[in-house]
Amino acid sequence: MSIYLIRHGQTAGNAARRLQTPDVPLDEAGLEQASRLGARLRDAGIVQVVSSDYTRAYQTAEAVVRETGAPHDTDPLLRERNFGELRGRHYDEVGPDLFSEGFEPPGGESWPDFFERAARAWEAIVARTVATESEGHLAIVTHGMLYRVLFSRHIFVESGEDAPAPGNTALSVIEPSPPHAVSLLACTAHLD
Repeated sequence: MSIYLIRHGQTAGNAARRLQTPDVPLDEAGLEQASRLGARLRDAGIVQVVSSDYTRAYQTAEAVVRETGAPHDTDPLLRERNFGELRGRHYDEVGPDLFSEGFEPPGGESWPDFFERAARAWEAIVARTVATESEGHLAIVTHGMLYRVLFSRHIFVESGEDAPAPGNTALSVIEPSPPHAVSLLACTAHLD
């Protein structure tokens, strides 16, 4: 049993470098990326798919479900960081400190709150692996910032490697037991 950690497919907001709202769907390229990801995972032994309930993650997860036949649940802990009043704005409108640890979005989620939610999300993911351990693999579809925080705070990456900056539909394969070793890191080979 392994955890297949996946970032959602591309959206128009990703392409435009815009802070997104929950309802932003995959664009045409994102739908194709999700389809290719699903084909890649067709015979991987996925027995459950869990995604953020945001549209872009849900659509990506459904592409995996179509190919694997695995059941799909959503978990709000897997959502992207809430940027509050800044949602919908371009990155360059917000300023260069947008992703720095001191940046607090007005009406949004503070870094301490986001880190705490990420910790709860990781605990929930690991707990799900216990429930499905003898059956097969667990696919988790989330967002870029949560992906990176999970790696920087909860998942072991060989020394000298930074937490990945995952491309759209990037796939990492992680062992559910501590130290949560990684056998595949932010791979997008299915897009080649």
